[in-house]
Amino acid sequence: MTRVIRDHRTAYVLVGAANAVIFIAVFSLGYLLLGPYVGYMPCLVGAYAVAILCAFGLHRKFVFKVRGQVWTDLWRFTLVNLSSLAINSALLPLLVEVAGLPVVPAQVLATFVTIVLNYFGHLRFSFRRTHASEDERGLEPVG
Repeated sequence: MTRVIRDHRTAYVLVGAANAVIFIAVFSLGYLLLGPYVGYMPCLVGAYAVAILCAFGLHRKFVFKVRGQVWTDLWRFTLVNLSSLAINSALLPLLVEVAGLPVVPAQVLATFVTIVLNYFGHLRFSFRRTHASEDERGLEPVG
């Protein structure tokens, strides 16, 4: 069991699930309180800002287990998440306006799509290290 939890893919799923809950909660609360005044898109952007900071610390410590390069990692992590925000910003109106889903369930669905995309972005870009340091983390070397 310990080996499974130490595997970065399992840790990513657990941290991703925790961060998804945080993100959905912040989005839902923001939409509940501010949605009638500003709409769902500003709530999406605000929730992303909160979630990025939370997720960065959790992924850095528990998933990719890296040290050093905090600002580089944060910059890369933010770029990956901004890409996800762009995808989410296209998906959410599509699911709400075209597919007719309610806003919060549509956001839950969009969140799961971006979680999968983020995994590869964070593994291959955000927390990328040299081959020597990747071996120390127990991850497979990246191309």
